[in-house]
Amino acid sequence: MPSWSNPLQAVGLIVRGYTFRTAAPIALVVGTILSLVNQGALMIDGEANTATWVRIAVNYLVPYVVSSIGYLAAFRDGRSFSSSGG
Repeated sequence: MPSWSNPLQAVGLIVRGYTFRTAAPIALVVGTILSLVNQGALMIDGEANTATWVRIAVNYLVPYVVSSIGYLAAFRDGRSFSSSGG
């Protein structure tokens, strides 16, 4: 895993798929649960429109990005830790 030091580099790693193996399973589980809870009735009733499908896509995208950021945090260059604990 390449290291990164600014947000643009982190986005590049996500876009190039460096976080896929870690983030995809999380996004699949969390996105499915969110979609069923929030949009399930519309899908079952056959009333899902374009806006519904956009919301469903966001239900998968957000956990993917969040888990990718969490994964990449361990590989960030230039981290400074305070010895005072705060």
